[in-house]
Amino acid sequence: MRKILILAALMAWFPASASADLFSYVKKPEACYAWKLKSKTPTPLGTVYELALTSQCWQGINWEHQIQVCVPPGAKPASTMLLWNQGGKASLTSGAFGLELARRAQAPCALLFGIPKQPLFEGKTEDKLIAETFVRFLETKDADWPLLFPMVKSLVKAMDALQEFTKEELKTQVDSFVVSGASKRGWTSWLTAAADKRVMAAVPLVIDTLNIPEQMPHQLKSYGKYSDMIIDYTSRGLVPLPDTKEARLLWSWVDPYFYRDQLTLPKLIINGANDPYWAVDALNKYWDGLKGDKWVLYVPNAGHNLEEKKADGKKDRERAIGALTAFAKFQIHHKTMPKLQWGYVSEGEGKKLQVQSDATIQGGRLWVAQADSLDFRKAKWVEQPASVKGKSLDALIPVPKQGCQACFGELDFEIDGTAFRLSTQMYVHEGKK
Repeated sequence: MRKILILAALMAWFPASASADLFSYVKKPEACYAWKLKSKTPTPLGTVYELALTSQCWQGINWEHQIQVCVPPGAKPASTMLLWNQGGKASLTSGAFGLELARRAQAPCALLFGIPKQPLFEGKTEDKLIAETFVRFLETKDADWPLLFPMVKSLVKAMDALQEFTKEELKTQVDSFVVSGASKRGWTSWLTAAADKRVMAAVPLVIDTLNIPEQMPHQLKSYGKYSDMIIDYTSRGLVPLPDTKEARLLWSWVDPYFYRDQLTLPKLIINGANDPYWAVDALNKYWDGLKGDKWVLYVPNAGHNLEEKKADGKKDRERAIGALTAFAKFQIHHKTMPKLQWGYVSEGEGKKLQVQSDATIQGGRLWVAQADSLDFRKAKWVEQPASVKGKSLDALIPVPKQGCQACFGELDFEIDGTAFRLSTQMYVHEGKK
């Protein structure tokens, strides 16, 4: 009954034809679209090609980008390419990062820069710039204003350019893409996957905010106020969600949850367990509504940058990179990811996590964090043992003596020589008040 009521509320809140403007904007011809090969740089780790791309003219502004195509030694031609999108500019460091992604994925990959075009409008960047364009739409009703539209189109035109480039230079016919990016670039990845059928899989990182009408009240309950990280939206009156026709249109255009009928493709969601942007169990507000194959990885003791702080003080992003590249490799080379089922069942006075996999589990654990409230942003995640037997994992969840507790299961896999981890959803115990 609760799911029926939620669905009815969402249908009432979202206009039925809301997606039309994203799709029509993406399909609109761009006379300025062009690309050219700028350089080819051989290195011991592989070859990096740099392309200059003009994706579109938006609000009278040409969007220019750099693309690095990274080809590791001995990489076999593939019909699918990993496309990572980010802000900033190409560099030697980014080229090395791209070559490492390509090496692990065992196929050429591409890095797209300049998402979004910035700074604009008196020096605004990132969320401040996105919020500015949202406000301009509400004021003008010009449906081209939301910045996510040209951000998505940048990836669409990059895919056009990459198909033309690989056919000419690499003698390879690329038909599909695995798109990925972090934060607002993860947001862009979700929407690009909905808007372009060439996207055959997606890996959105640290954009744990789908199903906005439920997500924002949940954050308010968890934190007692909205996160300071979204002040660019709260300060402009965009959150809480204005109850107007234009605002409902806007959020339906940019909330990936609205496009879930188009998002049936394989997807891996990667989040930091201490991300200050979102409630710790934000995923639970949209996970069940996502259709098709889906996986999740939480990085313990890591924030929005996915840099995990280890017990010895060292930091790295290996959990996130390992899962991203394993997923990309399996999609590109048509390998099968493990299928998981899990549940949190009653066990005495507490709960027990039970996980079943169709692939052998090499190891696993339970990650547990304690907090005085539902705010786990600064909580320390502690590893607890789990019982692994073949294709199953069980873990008893300790009952907290006081306060609140969050936990998730993590499973280790090694398939075709590739080691990686996957997670379960969060379970949150809210202490008695």
